[in-house]
Amino acid sequence: MDMLACNLNRMDEVPLYEQLYSHIKTEIINGRLPFGTKLPSKRKLAEFLHISQNTVETAYEQLCAEGYVEVIPRKGYYIQTSEDLEYTQPVNAPVEKTVNNKKDFLFHFHPSQIDTENFPFEKWRKYTKNTIDISNQELLLLGDPQGEYELRCEIAHYLYHSRGVRCVPEQIIIGAGLEIILQQLILLFDKKTVYGVEDPGYHLILRLLKGYPNDVYPLEVDEEGVKVDRIDQSNIDVLYITPSHHFPYGTVLSVNRRTRLLNWAQETENRYIIEDDYDSEFRYSGKTIPSLQSLDAGDKVIYLGSFSKSLIPSIRVSYMVLPLALLEKHKEELSFYHSTVSRIDQHILTQFMREGDFEKHLNRMRKVYRRKLEKVLELFKPHHQQITIIGERSGLHIVLIVKNGMNEEDLILRASNANIKIYGLSSYSIQHKKESPPKIILGFAGIPEKELEKAIQLLLVSWGFDKKKEVQNGY
Repeated sequence: MDMLACNLNRMDEVPLYEQLYSHIKTEIINGRLPFGTKLPSKRKLAEFLHISQNTVETAYEQLCAEGYVEVIPRKGYYIQTSEDLEYTQPVNAPVEKTVNNKKDFLFHFHPSQIDTENFPFEKWRKYTKNTIDISNQELLLLGDPQGEYELRCEIAHYLYHSRGVRCVPEQIIIGAGLEIILQQLILLFDKKTVYGVEDPGYHLILRLLKGYPNDVYPLEVDEEGVKVDRIDQSNIDVLYITPSHHFPYGTVLSVNRRTRLLNWAQETENRYIIEDDYDSEFRYSGKTIPSLQSLDAGDKVIYLGSFSKSLIPSIRVSYMVLPLALLEKHKEELSFYHSTVSRIDQHILTQFMREGDFEKHLNRMRKVYRRKLEKVLELFKPHHQQITIIGERSGLHIVLIVKNGMNEEDLILRASNANIKIYGLSSYSIQHKKESPPKIILGFAGIPEKELEKAIQLLLVSWGFDKKKEVQNGY
């Protein structure tokens, strides 16, 4: 009975019969109990394990019910034949090896991470309590398909005063993340619509379009933003861009190119510009860059916004401002879509904005992110001859041009070996171009302020920068 000599824990909350059943099942699946083997009688196994016969009988019955064991009258319990269990996976099969194989890094410089330490929990708890009240039973029902009207009013007010966006609440569609918003938007366009995207850039729409027959063209970016000449040479109908803060370079689309793009969109009826204004709230020098939509006199710009960076990603509240022509089409073709965001969350956010706490939170976070950015720039400054920084005027990430002789793969691997996760520019390029010298995208917002110095120092050491020099400079 060696194979059945399991250690039964009588102090465990799991019943003894279930522990015995699990042990025998594991032995069968792993092949340590050969198929066709006769199991000990209930009396003998009970005596061997010092348990009751009822416990053994219950375990055997469960194994029979699941087909691992069969009862042969007047002979006993036998393991099922291998043919009957040919689809059984061993419990230690390769499937287990793939579970949770993601490395937990000490520092993760992802450009989409935010600071969570300064979230206004007390305020949010207050508005949550106000919302979840017996008098708000209406919130248990389905709401407006476009999102709660009160929240759309607050968003319209905020966009006008912060970004110059001109719209009415009726033009706003609220969705659970940009993925949902963009999926609806794609459905408003023809399957023959040709899209243009910045390269490198934020390619969410490209990933979504993989299930559609549409063509997508990559467009190069320089210090003035997306290159307009390439757009004129293509048959692009819809352009997806980040004009106020290009991702990832951080460049601002020049006024000249903005005008040219708006004129381009006016030339035919089916042309539109999707403006993704993903982190415009965080600018650290100069005036706020006006949105492209605020300059649009022809109603050709579709404005996208989100609370993922300005508040928290988990709230899953994004929105788009549709031009009137597309709004009518949305009502005709997509009015059956129910809002994908919880009405309760929408009402909490509405109160948070209405009472001025959202604006206060933004002001506080600008100061936090500015301090973090200044700390990062200070730590890289001693190495300015080998590390050039771009995109430091706004946003929650910067781009490092590293000139220490390593390529992109080397830099990422060295950082990973030091328990640090970083991202190369090629991962945001459609053509996966690896530039020389390599560029690294460094998101600093999610690293706790008190740990930033340690994180940057570890990164520098992993890239072979002189540790003694760092000490001499006060690091």
